[in-house]
Amino acid sequence: MRGSWLSWGWPEGITDEAHAMHDLWIGSTIAALVVGIAVWILIAYAAIRYRKRKNSDDAELPRQTAYNLPLEVVYTIIPFVIIAVLFFFTVSTQNEVQERSDEPDVTVAVNAFKWNWQFVYPETTDDNGGEPVSTVGSSDEVPILVLPTDQTIRFELASADVIHSFWVPEFLFKLDVIPGNENGRDNVFEVTVREEGAYVGRCAELCGTYHAFMNFEVRSVSADDFEDYLAAREEGLSTYDALESIGQPGASTSTTPFEGEREQAAASDD
Repeated sequence: MRGSWLSWGWPEGITDEAHAMHDLWIGSTIAALVVGIAVWILIAYAAIRYRKRKNSDDAELPRQTAYNLPLEVVYTIIPFVIIAVLFFFTVSTQNEVQERSDEPDVTVAVNAFKWNWQFVYPETTDDNGGEPVSTVGSSDEVPILVLPTDQTIRFELASADVIHSFWVPEFLFKLDVIPGNENGRDNVFEVTVREEGAYVGRCAELCGTYHAFMNFEVRSVSADDFEDYLAAREEGLSTYDALESIGQPGASTSTTPFEGEREQAAASDD
């Protein structure tokens, strides 16, 4: 997720939306540097040009004026133009990040609960009971959210209890998961992942005792591998076995369960 040295610490991310936010950040930083350098040059000029010479009682002062209407107009218009340009690009990027397509390629229902995650693919059907394919985490298993690359993915977020927050750092984006939104369709965002890999996801909202343990993993794979994964899940294979069947590690690789710490904490509570 690290960007180049020209990114000034802002990661580039793995989605189209993340790249848009990265470009906004870099553009804003460059604009701030240009304004800052201009101000530093003016300060340095005034300090050097009109400094008091040593052993001299005749210090040259700049011409004193009570009003300078043209100058006042200039330093009123320039900040307004800068703010207007930044506002335009900010709104454009925000609209791009929050845009929703009419027919996304993949829909994932994200259900948060104390203190883990369930990921459901509502457009699928599992042979074991006819329910949609889903993956749910536990105290000893990190849930793996398998996603395809180069496709539009819609996340519909819902919470079973308190406010959580769905955050994948490589997306450069997070969204609160609000209780009372049963179907999740009012709390939605979309991304298009461009890189394959394993990326840790977290809850970014303090939601209770084991908030810090609410990790999950995003596993992005090719579109063909994703279709094979879903087919294996629909045939009744577990998440672990389905990932193994497409040549992926069955267990999470970006993060591990915290069952040891959780058991110790529970024991201390007792």
